[in-house]
Amino acid sequence: MTQVVVAAAAEDKTGERLPILPLWGELIFGVIAFAILYWVVATKVVPNLEKAYAERTAAIEGGMQQAEEAQQQAQAALEQYQAQLTEARAEAARIREEAREQGAAIVVEMRGHAQAEAARITEAAHKQIEAERQQAVVSLRSEVGRLSTDLASRIVGESLHEETRQKGIVDRFLAELEAGEIQPEKVGEDA
Repeated sequence: MTQVVVAAAAEDKTGERLPILPLWGELIFGVIAFAILYWVVATKVVPNLEKAYAERTAAIEGGMQQAEEAQQQAQAALEQYQAQLTEARAEAARIREEAREQGAAIVVEMRGHAQAEAARITEAAHKQIEAERQQAVVSLRSEVGRLSTDLASRIVGESLHEETRQKGIVDRFLAELEAGEIQPEKVGEDA
């Protein structure tokens, strides 16, 4: 730059100054002002900008790292949830199976109780029927004995109501009738 200034001053023989060239005082003042401005910017502004840039970079990288960590935690939570869900489903299936088995066992047990109760009721009914049948046989025997004695008394014309004789004759007649030793005879037909 000084060469330009010297060359311009050499050409200026008329004594007039060229309007492009500054004065030496202005030039020195401009260089000093530029140096001060450069020093202020280099020591005050640039470090603050670098610091802000570093903070912003750290915040972005930290945010990305936090996002990755959050995503990893979410993935781990999802896997844990799926594992718990699978375990819960297996537990529910096991409980349902146990309930089915218990239900089947209860049905079998209740069926056994019902069959035992039905057998007991049937046995009791058979015993009661047999007792009633025996009672009816005894009642019929005494009624048949009384009727046959009355009929025989009318036919013979004398009283056959003597208890011991009547009981022995009637019992013997009924025993022979049950054994099939007495054959029914037709009355009123001529042979």
